[in-house]
Amino acid sequence: MRLLIPALAAAFVLAPLPAVPAAAADPLDLDVLFVGAHPDDEAFSLSTLGQWNEDHGVRAGVVTVTRGEGGGNAVGPEEGPALGLLREAEERAAVVQAGVREVFNLDDVDFYYTVSAPLTDQVWGGDTLEKVVRTVRQTRPEILMTMDPAPTPGNHGNHQQAARLAVEAFYAAADPKAFPEQITREGLRPFAPARLLTGGARGTSQTGQDCASTFRPANPAQNVYGVWSGRGSQAQGKTWAAIEREAQRTYASQGWAVFPDVPADPAQLGCDFFTQVDSRVPFPSPGGGEAAAPTAILDGALTRASGAVPLGTLFGLRASTFDVRPETAFTVKVTATAPPREPLGRSAVALRVPAGWVVSGSGDLGRLAAGRTGTATFAVTPPQGAAGRARVAATLTTERGRGYTDGQVEVSPAVRGGQQLLPQVAQYEKWVADLGVPQLRGLVTPVLTLPSGGSRQVGVVVSNVSDATRSGTVRVDLPAGFTADRVEAPYTGLAAGASTTVPFTVTNSDTSLKTSNEGGDYAYTISVDGAITSRPALELVPATSIPQAAPSVDGAEGDGEYPGAALDISRLWEGTACSSAADCSGTAKLAWRDDTLYVLVQVKDDILGTRLPASDCKRHWRTDSVEVTIDPRGTSENTSTTFKAAVLPVTATSDVAESATSNIAESAMTGPPCFERDADNRQGPGEQTAPGMRVASKVSAGEYAVEMSIPIGLLPGTVDPAHLGLNILVYDSDTQDKTGQTRIGWSTWGGVQGDPYRWGVATLAGYQPPADRPVPDAMIPDTALSSLDSPQSLEQAVRIDVPLAGGPAAKTSESGRVTSASRGENAVRVTLRAEAAGKAHLFVRDGQGTAGSRVVTVSGKGTTTVTVPLTRAPAASPTVVAGWEAAGGGTTASQVRVR
Repeated sequence: MRLLIPALAAAFVLAPLPAVPAAAADPLDLDVLFVGAHPDDEAFSLSTLGQWNEDHGVRAGVVTVTRGEGGGNAVGPEEGPALGLLREAEERAAVVQAGVREVFNLDDVDFYYTVSAPLTDQVWGGDTLEKVVRTVRQTRPEILMTMDPAPTPGNHGNHQQAARLAVEAFYAAADPKAFPEQITREGLRPFAPARLLTGGARGTSQTGQDCASTFRPANPAQNVYGVWSGRGSQAQGKTWAAIEREAQRTYASQGWAVFPDVPADPAQLGCDFFTQVDSRVPFPSPGGGEAAAPTAILDGALTRASGAVPLGTLFGLRASTFDVRPETAFTVKVTATAPPREPLGRSAVALRVPAGWVVSGSGDLGRLAAGRTGTATFAVTPPQGAAGRARVAATLTTERGRGYTDGQVEVSPAVRGGQQLLPQVAQYEKWVADLGVPQLRGLVTPVLTLPSGGSRQVGVVVSNVSDATRSGTVRVDLPAGFTADRVEAPYTGLAAGASTTVPFTVTNSDTSLKTSNEGGDYAYTISVDGAITSRPALELVPATSIPQAAPSVDGAEGDGEYPGAALDISRLWEGTACSSAADCSGTAKLAWRDDTLYVLVQVKDDILGTRLPASDCKRHWRTDSVEVTIDPRGTSENTSTTFKAAVLPVTATSDVAESATSNIAESAMTGPPCFERDADNRQGPGEQTAPGMRVASKVSAGEYAVEMSIPIGLLPGTVDPAHLGLNILVYDSDTQDKTGQTRIGWSTWGGVQGDPYRWGVATLAGYQPPADRPVPDAMIPDTALSSLDSPQSLEQAVRIDVPLAGGPAAKTSESGRVTSASRGENAVRVTLRAEAAGKAHLFVRDGQGTAGSRVVTVSGKGTTTVTVPLTRAPAASPTVVAGWEAAGGGTTASQVRVR
């Protein structure tokens, strides 16, 4: 039996909102807080949050760093802040189906799709962590949940950065030295969430109700918990998977309204999985029934399992070092603290280690009175032959119950070697080390790319983790089809704690090998002093040579215009596989002349997607389009230093705009092609962002061709003729609802449009680039919706008495509020009371939404009366909600009924 914390139970009742909510009498106290980057990031955890809310009264909230203004829009023309307002409304309507009512938007800008956390951090700026920490301290959740912080291939850079902020906030929110002004000036208190988890898991499992117990993590020392989505909701009479799917369909602007039904058979439904990063409290021991229960994440933090220590007990384990060596002792310190008002009595801990490991030390903690802490210290020695990640666990035995905790260590030889990391991965590993969360280390398999038939230098980073200077030998054992300039190389005089890089030149000697997007990665081993220390991989990307020629840009291939080989761009990239070559397939040819690159793409496509007006030539993934991506020197870490252009082969003429007719043969009714740049150094309509670029297309029954000329001077930097990064991607849509079904291309991996290192490689024999072409500053969208301009955010701020956007409240001496409102002809008369100069954002609201709005600048202290014009007649019981922006910083929100 599990018991909800009695003191919190009453707070979990979800009563209907009153017409004009009063300020909360007590500080908001959430149980779970999910931190994501965009509206819809929480959408695949709603089954879990809904179960917890219905079964245990758990109150959850969601932090959304941005409002997703940079995404597409499948339901209308809104972009930028207007799209942010739409997506916020979708999110609030979605999460409430899982009992989640609080959504905290932090007002950071959502820019284009990127897989770069460093670029995201640069754009969001340095105050985002402060806002997340403030929100944690304001809402005081016992459980903090977030996304994957690692640069796993295809993982959105915004998702990575949001997760890293959540991990940092788990520690910073508890530290009074972190953002101390929140404590000294704003009256907040440090708060330490009990458990921290990331969504998803690396491993395998079965579907059905045993999905949690059958999960096998790739790292056996990780603690992974699953919550089965096939359980039924008593209140709603359907599975939580089905409820979650209905909530996901609320995100219509993102094309999610067409998501298919989930399986009706619960045995085909799986778990929502979560991986624990850290815990300050005891939690269920892995492998047992408690760890597979739907409340496993709640246990120790919000619920108490039978026989467990009381809630409020702290229990933790820390090793003196994460990197341990065979036959070398290290120290493990285990600490237990009794709840503030409840003793644990006689207490002791015992250490659990893998078979063959040696433990010494006493686990006696004595008697733990209420609020008292006991510590036990052990010496642990791994045996000869131990290797890899290992779990070191502790069990707590008290007069009031038992507890469990654990931690990870990694056993490695005195000197280890690993393949040099990609820049994003290296930056992630530095973040892990600087923050002190080594359990998050090594989540990304080290890979390096090289072109088919090409060569590259591969550095092996050799690190001495012992306490003495070392010398020895590094060896690489490559797979068939690859050679190196040497198999072994020495390292000498490597000091304790130091690293050095030993270079090898690796060549793809067998050009018949499949590129890795078709044949998979090519794994190999790195050995140091005879012991295998790493198993990285090489990835082959396709390569081509672009010949000189003189095409005319007319949408067709003339004699001799493209003498080079055709590129196969039919490889599945993302989405549903093509049903046949006629459904979606293609080839591409390229040429160059003088300072211009020419591209001809021929696509088989039996159904034409939505024909967008030329004025809507953006967000090209919503319909049929061709994208060409170019990295001038093949070295870009992210796409802000690349050129990415997309061409829509047809647009809509005025008489057929948004026509339901879909047969591609009816091309005579379509308008000319259009082009745009997206997610690169400069985004926007092609005529403005790529002056001099020309496009042409020809559309006929079952196929279309797109041709373009790209002035090389448009590329952000000087081209390396021997190593031009290049990709050609095709987006296929078979619907009229602005949703895509299939993506194919030349060099294809998930998220590859944002990963320049995985694009193919082209050479331009004979091309002589102008010297020192400048790299222009990247143009990145910087306008986000302010919560002051979101009436839903203002209404929430009134209801729960939490300031907007993770920011501080305005000082009382600088605040302002709405005191009354009365109906007039085509307007509402509003009275404001200000304590100082500021700005009021006013909205007339009813059950249908906003009926009128106005922003008013107030010059100083006093009462001000203004009129808010109406755009429609309000429905019954309208209110005015006001956001106040103080001149000295900070916000307040208020609300009154309209008389």
